[in-house]
Amino acid sequence: MDDTVMTVVGLSDIPETIRSHDTLASPDYVDVFTAPASGAPDRSPEAWARALLEETPAGRAAPALWRRLGLRLGPTPSAEHVQGWEIAARGDDWIRLETASWFMTAHGILHTDDRQLSVALFIRYDHPIGSLVWMPVSALHRRAVPVMLRQALTSHDSRNRDALESHAW
Repeated sequence: MDDTVMTVVGLSDIPETIRSHDTLASPDYVDVFTAPASGAPDRSPEAWARALLEETPAGRAAPALWRRLGLRLGPTPSAEHVQGWEIAARGDDWIRLETASWFMTAHGILHTDDRQLSVALFIRYDHPIGSLVWMPVSALHRRAVPVMLRQALTSHDSRNRDALESHAW
């Protein structure tokens, strides 16, 4: 497995395949993380989102930080939520998760194709304090997401390998 995770931060560099799935008007912060994943179509976008946020160590720890940010999270486990983020929309190769606090609105997009898995975060500051709060948190976010992607992909690869070995004669 290739460990490379490409990171893009900023509105002008977001691929249209990602941007087209978000509805947040005038986001103030956007990032996208993309990792090579030949097996990405093996799972639904929702299954990948659950793997990233509910099965990786960093993903399981994240709600503690999200609550400190005042993000309103739904129930877990839940068919309508992934780690508390509401499933707002989905397609065959993407899913959009949403949450908000009194000072910011956040949308997460997960997109798959035959070669890669991409995760994007769109944030709009609904109050001036949003930028002050998000600035230091964004540094943690940009370190954690590549780790979560690698962990989810490694877990997926090892499960596929185990499944193949269990069917070997």
